[in-house]
Amino acid sequence: MTPGVAYGPHPDQFLELTLPAGEDRAPVVVVLHGGFWRAAYGIDLARPLAADLAAAGFAAVAVEYRRVGAGGGWPATVEDVAAALDALPGLDEVARLDLDDVTVVGHSAGGHLAAWAAGRALLPAGAPGAGPRVRVAAAVLQAGVLDLARADEQGLGRGAVREFLGGPPAPDVLALASPVALLPTGAAVLCVHGTGDDVVPPEQSERYAQAAGRAGDAVEVRLVPGDHMAMIDPAGPAWALVREWLRTRRGRRGAGTTLEP
Repeated sequence: MTPGVAYGPHPDQFLELTLPAGEDRAPVVVVLHGGFWRAAYGIDLARPLAADLAAAGFAAVAVEYRRVGAGGGWPATVEDVAAALDALPGLDEVARLDLDDVTVVGHSAGGHLAAWAAGRALLPAGAPGAGPRVRVAAAVLQAGVLDLARADEQGLGRGAVREFLGGPPAPDVLALASPVALLPTGAAVLCVHGTGDDVVPPEQSERYAQAAGRAGDAVEVRLVPGDHMAMIDPAGPAWALVREWLRTRRGRRGAGTTLEP
């Protein structure tokens, strides 16, 4: 793993790149940790997944970003995710990165950020994160908070959505911040959700997939045994499913097959 690379001046604006063995260009997987966007949770949640991905042959990028309570919240947090992705072409190791094959993986609030990153090309000019430099080709959303309005109605994370947005979700903000509003992405998307998740209900993944279908995207939803945190256990079956999905998709791209979005 390379030391943290700053993509901004704040101490929490950095990324960590872990390259696989070998010298070839590798597909990139960006890991966005969760924690309801709060400063109490950080990049330590992403590092085990990034290490596993590098061992599986991917160039893994774990991202830290400003969070609620430490300079983050809307729009700073999403601006950081956008800046981290757009910093990839400037890395010293860029020759080892296949930037035509970038996947974002995120758990919980990180799932929100991953889905938002997949849809940011739809943002209007001047919106936070608009005009991406790096295109997201695929996304894996692990127990993601994907419909902010519904998450607020349910009081997920003891009011986490309102903390993140700085108040009740307004329609104009939801149009820019909620993944269900940023469709179709055109990316290949897998939602993985635990049937025993009482922190972020599986309904969040299902609502996103339904909205994507109405917009013309095909989103795969896999409900698996386990609670909220089981999704990020690198030795668990839920992560094994993700790893295999990424490998299969990589193999199809390598064979020259055009993937359905």
